[in-house]
Amino acid sequence: MSRIGKAPIEIPKGVEVKIDGNSVAVKGPKGELTQMVNPSVAISVEDNQIILKRTGEEKQTRALHGLYRALLNNMVVGVSKGYKIEQELIGVGYRANANGQQLELSLGFSHNVVFELPKEIKVITTAEKGQAPRIVMESHDKQLIGMVAAKIRSLRKPEPYKGKGIRFLGENVRRKAGKSAGAKK
Repeated sequence: MSRIGKAPIEIPKGVEVKIDGNSVAVKGPKGELTQMVNPSVAISVEDNQIILKRTGEEKQTRALHGLYRALLNNMVVGVSKGYKIEQELIGVGYRANANGQQLELSLGFSHNVVFELPKEIKVITTAEKGQAPRIVMESHDKQLIGMVAAKIRSLRKPEPYKGKGIRFLGENVRRKAGKSAGAKK
């Protein structure tokens, strides 16, 4: 039995949940999200809680039970509190500049990379002396912000020798030893 799927989702104040057939819409102070749900998972709202029950015991149904519970929980948290991802640029001359929904990155290529952000994401860049430049993104959609952060990171992944690249704040990059001087014969 899915332990995640059995847990009810608490609906905080200011969050509104509408169930229309297979579609669930969650609206809150930060925004609005919708999710289509497989018919093998039944959803109901009781006593300010979202409860998910599965209709069968097939392996696929059991997997979907936990999946949709996690997705709906992410939606409720997103529209009430929101999500925030911070990334830092490690490397000489690496810079980030935000202009509206465009993120201009200087990553050591011959040209600057201009990254167009979706309208659901708010971005702020900071560059303090003695600190690596940072990109701070906020959104109510966890899937979208995670996908965009991964795409930005893929522009220049941290390399294992010097650690240069774009990394998540607090990410531990495994470092390798460089070449050692060869022994002369």
